[in-house]
Amino acid sequence: MFNLTPAVRNILLINVLVFVAQQVLGDQTIMLALFPVGSPNYQPWQFLTYMFMHGGFMHILFNMFALISFGPLLEMQWGANRFLTFWLICGVGAGVLYSGVRYYELDKMNQARMEFRQDPSSGNYADFFRTYLPEAEGYRENARILQESPTPANIAQATENVDGIYNQSFNVPMLGASGAVFGILMAFAYLFPNTELMLLFIPFPIKAKYMVFGYAAFELIQGVYRVPGDTVAHFAHLGGMLIGFIVLKIWERSRGQFY
Repeated sequence: MFNLTPAVRNILLINVLVFVAQQVLGDQTIMLALFPVGSPNYQPWQFLTYMFMHGGFMHILFNMFALISFGPLLEMQWGANRFLTFWLICGVGAGVLYSGVRYYELDKMNQARMEFRQDPSSGNYADFFRTYLPEAEGYRENARILQESPTPANIAQATENVDGIYNQSFNVPMLGASGAVFGILMAFAYLFPNTELMLLFIPFPIKAKYMVFGYAAFELIQGVYRVPGDTVAHFAHLGGMLIGFIVLKIWERSRGQFY
């Protein structure tokens, strides 16, 4: 596992250096993260830079552990250039797919916002928060006040709250190497499906193909049925897997370097 190959070592080093820069420079590095399309902070090059940033020590630890655990064997199979290409394609592709999902989610949020502005009722207010920010404190009380006293001042305050949540959503970026990492997991399971793995949270060996399939199912469920407070970009993980699978099927046609 710790016999690091050149590309894996360089990716690891870049991620660690960027993480250190994040700790030293703080918010000055935030423009490297991937903001939603339509945000004032969005830049096209963020599809590349976001994958070298992380939200905390445990975030980078798990991603880099997966990289050094599964990456070297793939690099030895493909060579450094192809491995690096695969890593970047999966990372960028995951960012693109996640941005598409996020654009759809924000469009639906905007529709709900406009519905409230057209009909500023307590029901529409509560529905907006129940759907998009159920963990927010006090929204039920605000909905009750709006129902009992729909004065212009209370309507204006409720509208400001709804607009604030919508506008704030455009300033929540996505960051991390997880999309690329999940592409690596897909590639490992595809090439070495019957390799048995010992995972920290499973007390018995499990074949790589079952581990990846189970992980994909878990991410899909978590993405579709998101629980309040969950900030994990589940669809970026699934995007990395999907892009990785597509690339693998394309490369499989040239078996000279694939196997």
